[in-house]
Amino acid sequence: MINRKAEVQRRIVSKDGHNNVRIDNVEGMVRLYLHDIWTTVVDMKWRYKLTLFSSTFVMTWFTFGVIFYFIGLGNGDFDAGLNSNHTPCMMNVETLTGAFLFSLESQTTIGYGFRYITEECPLAMFTLVAQLVITGLAEIFVTGAFLAKLARPKKRAETIKFSQLAVICRHQGKLCLMVRVANMRKSLLIQCQLTGKLFHSNVTQEGEKTQIHQSSVDFYMDSSSECPFLILPLTFYHILDDQSPLAGLTSENLCTREFELLVTLNATMESTAATCQSRTSYIPQEILWGYEFKPVLFSTTGGGYVADFNFFDKVQARNDANFLSNNSEKEKHEEDYKNE
Repeated sequence: MINRKAEVQRRIVSKDGHNNVRIDNVEGMVRLYLHDIWTTVVDMKWRYKLTLFSSTFVMTWFTFGVIFYFIGLGNGDFDAGLNSNHTPCMMNVETLTGAFLFSLESQTTIGYGFRYITEECPLAMFTLVAQLVITGLAEIFVTGAFLAKLARPKKRAETIKFSQLAVICRHQGKLCLMVRVANMRKSLLIQCQLTGKLFHSNVTQEGEKTQIHQSSVDFYMDSSSECPFLILPLTFYHILDDQSPLAGLTSENLCTREFELLVTLNATMESTAATCQSRTSYIPQEILWGYEFKPVLFSTTGGGYVADFNFFDKVQARNDANFLSNNSEKEKHEEDYKNE
């Protein structure tokens, strides 16, 4: 394999699928985020989410504790020399700390024993009902957002592996651009579909130049653009014909062209039926002309197969001599696995 040093080039999507576009100078960004508070909370980083999760309980306990304290203060429960016939709003609540503990016990449904509310204070009863309703809704929201982040298929997409390089060679008599994709888990991904977008500058017929123009790049496996399941490392290819947005690409102008190929795999998780999406991108320096992927799948003596990911990103030059030696090389690797 020829070592090619990638030059520094702007990328819209990083190799691990993250967005490199920064949004700046948006008026009212905070207001927009607050309007969609659910997505904002779900997208929070874990350290902020855990802080929000814990602070929601502590703040509601303290806030309603202060309210209960002022209710007792207004009722004269904390005055010195109270009449023996005086009935306080909350029994055994004499300080702000006691009011906080009463609020905590009420919200967590620990049960009343030492501190409890009396029938002589309707305002305290109304506050107690309001606390249980409001904090119940807040707990449902925060807990739901917590569980939604845990169940997001984003983490499942991290176990989908793309080849670091793309290759261009002939496949079934046609010049094709190929990428390799693999599922790193034993659980199946079904209804898999690989799509591509080509980002490049473009000049319209009216003479308007666009810095980023998007063109669709279709990827196929055999005769279909969709595979039933992803259980083996698969190679998807794009035909470089006249209809391709990469038409006119040659080995000479490959390194001088400026474009970025975004590759996206959409799949459904068999275990949960949730959809997941994994992305990567390739720039011209990461595309090898005249190379093919080395075999990664070998048979074993037990009648099964093994996918050796030591060869997942390995490529070899494509020529007639290599075509003749491919089978012997694969048989050699299979023989090594049988002897192990």
